[in-house]
Amino acid sequence: MTDRLKGKVALVTGAGTKGDGIGNGKACAILYAREGAKVVATDIDIDAAQSTAEAIRHEGGECIAAKADVSLAADCSAMIEECVANFGRIDVLHNNVGITDSGGPVEYSEAQWDRMINVNAKSVFLTAKFALPHMERQKSGSVINISSINAVRNIPFPKFAYSASKAAMIAMSREIAIQYAPVGIRSNVILVGLIKSPIVEQNNVRLYGGDLEEMWKKRDAMCPSGHQGEVWDIANTSLFLASDESRYVNGVVLPVDGGLINLVKL
Repeated sequence: MTDRLKGKVALVTGAGTKGDGIGNGKACAILYAREGAKVVATDIDIDAAQSTAEAIRHEGGECIAAKADVSLAADCSAMIEECVANFGRIDVLHNNVGITDSGGPVEYSEAQWDRMINVNAKSVFLTAKFALPHMERQKSGSVINISSINAVRNIPFPKFAYSASKAAMIAMSREIAIQYAPVGIRSNVILVGLIKSPIVEQNNVRLYGGDLEEMWKKRDAMCPSGHQGEVWDIANTSLFLASDESRYVNGVVLPVDGGLINLVKL
């Protein structure tokens, strides 16, 4: 621990993990706390958020859990206000929530499209809407949006709505970055590549007939490095963007994928 976030307050959406293990959001929340931040761990599953908060408190960190459906304005407003009420400010807004599904425009139903856009993209609008006024009063803040390499390139499966929602995160983050730079607020995007995490296991193992080891083996083989990343790779990059070390990094779209984004064909 080096106290890189000492005195800061971080709110992480999607901070829980379904089932065992540690996902991207939970890893980021834990690392933020290890580096001195007070953390608000939010999730639509309050038990998952509480699990993250307990893990942080077990290590001596400070964290509260909050339930929030980030596709709803009332929930986003409430979680931001709870953060400020408990800790007095918000320095880091970390948008980790995301859902995924496969299909093209013909296969998708309107309801599927709306849910994907609401959860992945509308949530970025709503969390920013309620967090930015507090950051503006502070004249400081860092918004970190967790997108995907699928926002800028295709993958072996059709991901029409998912890729659109993740691309929207890039545009929104850019607009925030430029509009709010004069008042000390930064906004950056992480494009996540292939990461070995619990949610990936849950979403993809069925594609490999339930053979988990075969799934990991094939995903490793797709990466230039010969192996996938880990959730801590996302957490360490997020920590840099959350800290003052990145004070002149704004409006950046940063792949964390081991070079995967540069391959002609996955």
